[in-house]
Amino acid sequence: MDLPFVSPLYLSTQKKAFNGHNPFCRVRREDSCRRTFQCLATVASQTTQTYNYGLETKKNDLLVAVQETQRGLVASSDQRCVIEEALVNVEAYSMGLPIDLMKLDGTWRLQYTSAPDVLILLEAADRLPFFQIGQIFQKFECQDSSNEGIVRNVVRWSIPSLLEEQEGATLLVSAKFSVVSLRNIYLEFEEISVQNIKISEQLQALIAPAILPRSFLSLQILQFLRSFQVGVPVRNSGSSRGVGGLYYLSYLDGNMLLGRAVGGGGVFVFTKAQPLQC
Repeated sequence: MDLPFVSPLYLSTQKKAFNGHNPFCRVRREDSCRRTFQCLATVASQTTQTYNYGLETKKNDLLVAVQETQRGLVASSDQRCVIEEALVNVEAYSMGLPIDLMKLDGTWRLQYTSAPDVLILLEAADRLPFFQIGQIFQKFECQDSSNEGIVRNVVRWSIPSLLEEQEGATLLVSAKFSVVSLRNIYLEFEEISVQNIKISEQLQALIAPAILPRSFLSLQILQFLRSFQVGVPVRNSGSSRGVGGLYYLSYLDGNMLLGRAVGGGGVFVFTKAQPLQC
């Protein structure tokens, strides 16, 4: 009876094919893993791009909605509804995230508000021909702290013919703030002051006419007006503590700040501005 012939070479080849160490199999597995990681990275990149595009679109929608309202002064009830919806759409992108004081630090320009204490200034400037309101800012100083800082509400205003247009003087409301929760800060107002008086050329000519030699008295008057500053402390009646309130920072990034004064004090839309000295 013939015995089957089995080559030792065949046995060796079979072993290499099934022992799990075939270099061709390893290359195929590595190539498969590489393609998987590349696919995941592409998906993650596309997801991030979609997220960023959606956020920027919502922010742009909000800025378009407030554009024709004169910072909230002439906003109709329908416009306020559209603005509130646009606000909520942007706020949804930062829900649950803590306040980043590094991003908050700096100067922010007011684009829109429904706060009565600001609207009354805008209304006065709209009705009174001798009163102008220029830019309104909020300046935060908190870069070196993790949970507190200083905020200054800055209002540029003027009296035509007496002071320079739009920026003849500065109304400054100063407050300390402390972080009390993820997105809430507590404001304690300290002082209201008027400073940076810039008198108009007409008034300067009236005090010290250019065609006449300027006397010591006229120069003293000009210097006094330019350096004039007055401040009034803000205190609760019968208390040494300042007037305070909660401020909810509902959205914050590198170029937009949204806030809500807790207790129905209105909403605020700010965009980042150039550093302000005050």
